Amino acid sequence: MLRTAYADLAAALSALTAEEGWQPTGCAGWTPVDLGVHLLGDARRALVALNTPADGPADTTAVDYWLAWRPPAPGDEDELWSTRVVASVQGGLGPVGRRYAETSAAVLVAAGRVDASDLVRTQGRVMTVADLLSTLAVEAAVHHLDLVAHLDRPGPAAAPLAEVRRVLEGLLGGPLPAGWDDVTAARRGTGRSPLDDSDRALLGPAVERFPLFG
Repeated sequence: MLRTAYADLAAALSALTAEEGWQPTGCAGWTPVDLGVHLLGDARRALVALNTPADGPADTTAVDYWLAWRPPAPGDEDELWSTRVVASVQGGLGPVGRRYAETSAAVLVAAGRVDASDLVRTQGRVMTVADLLSTLAVEAAVHHLDLVAHLDRPGPAAAPLAEVRRVLEGLLGGPLPAGWDDVTAARRGTGRSPLDDSDRALLGPAVERFPLFG
C-alpha cells in the first residue's frame, strides 16, 4: 500500500510542468512546490523513524496517531509560512520532485528491512512499523488529492484511499455515509470539502467531530 502511494505521488509530482508547480493546491496558501517540500520532509521523517527502534509497549496506533492533527492547532500558520520560505529556495518543482522520488524510494527500502511488528519511535511516540506505514500511506494519499485538486491529473490509487477511509472511520467510531466514495470521504473527513445540509443530516451529532483530522 505504501509502495503504491509513494510511487504514484512521486510520479504525479514529476509529471507536473514548471508552470503547474505554481498553481493552487488543496492546501490553502500552498503551491505544488510548497506541498512537495512538505512531503519531502515527511519522507525524511519516515527514514529516521524506520531506523529508530524503540522499546515497548507501543503507545500509538495508526488511527489514534491522527488525534494530534485536528485543525486548527497552535503553530499551524507558522508551519505554513516556514514551508513557503523553504520552498522558495529549492529551485522549483523539478529539484523538489527528484528529491522526493529518491527519498521516498529509500523509505521503501528501509521498510523492507524491518518487520511489521517491530517498534519504532517518531515524533515522540512509539508504534509498530505496520502502523507507521499506514500513517505514511494516509499522509501521501491525502496530499496526493491536495496536489491534483485544481489540476487535471490522476489522484491516488484505490488501496491508499481505502486506508484513509479506514482511519477516518476509526476516528469517528463508526462508518462514514455509504454514499460517500473514498475520495469524497477523504476530502470531507479531513475538512478539504465542506459538508452540506444532507451530509449534516446523515452524520447527526457526529458532525461536531468534523474534520476528523486535517
